[in-house]
Amino acid sequence: MPIARAAKRATARLGAVVLAGALLAACGSSDSSDSSDGAGGKVTLNVDLFGSFGFKEAGLYEEYQKLNPNITIKQSDTQDEADYWKSLQTRLAGGGGLADVQGVEVGRIASVTQQQSDKFQDLKEFGADKLKGEFAEAKWSAATTKDGKILGLGTDVGPEAMCYRTDLFKEAGLPTDREELAKKWATWDGYLELGKEYKKKAPAKSAWLDSVGSLYGIMIGQEKERYYDASGELIYDKNPAVKEAWDTSVEAAEAGLSAKLDQWSPQWNQAFAAGSFATIPCPAWMLGYIKGQAGDGGQGKWDIAKLPGGAGNWGGSYLSIPRAAKHKEEAYKLIEWLTAPEQQAKVFQKQGNFPSSTGAIEKIADAKDEYFSGAPIGQIFGDAAKEAPVQVLGVHDQNVMQQITNALSEVERKGTSSEKAWGTAKKGVDNVIG
Repeated sequence: MPIARAAKRATARLGAVVLAGALLAACGSSDSSDSSDGAGGKVTLNVDLFGSFGFKEAGLYEEYQKLNPNITIKQSDTQDEADYWKSLQTRLAGGGGLADVQGVEVGRIASVTQQQSDKFQDLKEFGADKLKGEFAEAKWSAATTKDGKILGLGTDVGPEAMCYRTDLFKEAGLPTDREELAKKWATWDGYLELGKEYKKKAPAKSAWLDSVGSLYGIMIGQEKERYYDASGELIYDKNPAVKEAWDTSVEAAEAGLSAKLDQWSPQWNQAFAAGSFATIPCPAWMLGYIKGQAGDGGQGKWDIAKLPGGAGNWGGSYLSIPRAAKHKEEAYKLIEWLTAPEQQAKVFQKQGNFPSSTGAIEKIADAKDEYFSGAPIGQIFGDAAKEAPVQVLGVHDQNVMQQITNALSEVERKGTSSEKAWGTAKKGVDNVIG
């Protein structure tokens, strides 16, 4: 997330620019074994993603097409990962409308490996097993089935930090130095206390954070076990880490610290440029999204500090190939190239998506971002990536997350009590999981 990687991110991822919001039409799928689309062996590869993976923005498609003149790449985007996943499930069930390359958010990868392995190509058939040492072990193993099938190559991971508006902090009389802030909000209690100070002198129409859903998401990303334990048992309703993240988010909502914006909504997108919030929990992939939404006018107004409460991970994605894809071999060559260290480093430099390739991580260790006031993003996110826990992933991680954040929105927007909203979340989880 890709938010978004997270929610996306994005993921989350699992975003970096304003993207097409409509669901995709059929993307030229076929079971044909013919590897070309027309005269001269020309091949069009359809790449279907959610949010923004940064490939287009970093010029990688253009570069690949110059290296491979017989290849044309067409990318389609769905902004909201939940909409994307729902559409993908429909197409997988029917076998039609599938692209040659499909993005998969990290919160969905367990569903792919445990429940849908028959619908995705085993990349080992194209030699992907030789790449194992080039990726972080947690990233690699999550896309590998128990019987050894490799169903995706990792793009990014989502080490977490806190992004903030220095101009708004100054107006409210708060310090702007990233090191000083990291000390003041070393804990989440400290973060909320600083938010209450901000509220007293905040500029007009500006809240402390964008939404309590993003606060919850970033906090739960600091935990090894969230919704499932290592045995695969669903534990979200009795996990103290989930309760702590929920209670903290409820406190933020009841204290009026939130701008009450639904992530990925048009209003949320507009709020980046309008200064509607002063802080936003940001996995690395969020940097590109902020740049895209805040635009040139936001340059130098943003900065990045260490996250309260310790390191965590939110989002990250994979590139997979459906069994029904028309050009599987050509698609594999493309995704192997896109996820190679050189290309992952380029995406980070342009968009901020933190690489899952160990070679790329070494390349970007000293990177800084002038848009974010020269913040040492290589160090900030690199340290977070090293310290973040290796998370236990379950088949319905993303669904559980969505139901909980939906319920938090009721607290935030309607003033629903914590107890009633939690009951709504549990009913939602039961309905989704079945």
